[in-house]
Amino acid sequence: MDNGIIRIGENTLQHTIKADSGWRIWWQLTRPHTLTAAFAPVFLGTMIALTHGKLHFPLFFAMLIASLFIQMATNMFNEYYDFKRGLDNENSVGIGGTIVRNGVQPRTVLTIALALYAVSVLIGIYICMETSWMLALVGGISMLIGYLYTGGPLPIAYTPFGELVSGVVMGMLLILIAFYIQTGAVTTDAVLISIPSMLLVAAIMMANNIRDLEGDKEGGRKTLAILVGRSNAITILASFFIVSYCWIIILMALGYLTPWALLVFLSVRKPIHAIATFRTHLLPLQVMPAMKDTAVTNTLFGLLLGIGILIGHYL
Repeated sequence: MDNGIIRIGENTLQHTIKADSGWRIWWQLTRPHTLTAAFAPVFLGTMIALTHGKLHFPLFFAMLIASLFIQMATNMFNEYYDFKRGLDNENSVGIGGTIVRNGVQPRTVLTIALALYAVSVLIGIYICMETSWMLALVGGISMLIGYLYTGGPLPIAYTPFGELVSGVVMGMLLILIAFYIQTGAVTTDAVLISIPSMLLVAAIMMANNIRDLEGDKEGGRKTLAILVGRSNAITILASFFIVSYCWIIILMALGYLTPWALLVFLSVRKPIHAIATFRTHLLPLQVMPAMKDTAVTNTLFGLLLGIGILIGHYL
């Protein structure tokens, strides 16, 4: 998805990236700092599944690689269509802009994205052969959404539904698929435990839209942040964080999680700092640390919760 996690808007850094060559440009094109958004849900879903039985390592790695490739492809679709719509330029703030800053050909970006999708399909066929062909439909819809997120006549990222769609697909659905391919079922505990991940992925999208609010207005987008206003958008972002952490306490009280799940609170300083930064600063470059904190929150939360579930199961 378009998370905007690292700072590349300053002029000196722009010149550095433009002067760079070789693998660094192509690595930048994948937007590597967004890839943890694909890793954390797969890891968490697998750890939940481990409490229901044995772990099938080949399926875990296949799911992980396919998810990472789809995330990379989605990022490249974003790169391509933002360029085509004139939203990216050399002064843009965020992690996009490889086309305008480094001279990568737009058609090349689109071709690589489609190639990554093709490889993901092949991996998906293996997963379906080992589990259920029903996943072909689920995976196909997910890939279509990844494309329509910034592609097509009405990109989802330009509407008020970006947070909802990204949260459901990249947060909840990835967890449930990772769980399903290990267990052959979707259980109540897996659904309930996936809700914080859904909210935290949505938080990444919301943080991105808060940062880009003024630019998105000029570009004709109608994001949720634009509709509710900056202050309310920050409040919604804070609510995503608060509900995610409180949800773990509720699940622990209901017996779905052990006290080891409280390990997630080791990450709580990140969202607090993110909200404070958004409340204090207005300029896109000034709030870039908040972008990073939001993304890191999602990653740490998923990893710590997965570790807590694992420890709680074996102790």
